[in-house]
Amino acid sequence: MKPVRFLPPAEQELKDAAAWYEAQAPKLGQAFLDLVEKATEGVAANPKLGPVVKGSVRRRLVVRFPYALLYRETRTEILVLAVMHLRRRPMYWTGRG
Repeated sequence: MKPVRFLPPAEQELKDAAAWYEAQAPKLGQAFLDLVEKATEGVAANPKLGPVVKGSVRRRLVVRFPYALLYRETRTEILVLAVMHLRRRPMYWTGRG
């Protein structure tokens, strides 16, 4: 398995979303983080499983939450470009990585 690396903007999106969910209900932010981790593990185990969104960028949905990991596979790693909310500005991430 290749290592998974989040770009800094994707890492910030992850933190912001988790903080928002935690403010909505206790432990909901941690539940979000746990499911993002599970999605990340799925990407690492089978990076070609996600449907292609644009070019070489693929998408992995986060179960139970309206989020997806947008990632691309390189020779040495899997690079997460965005932790994207599915109902907001769908192509804002295109200038990353």
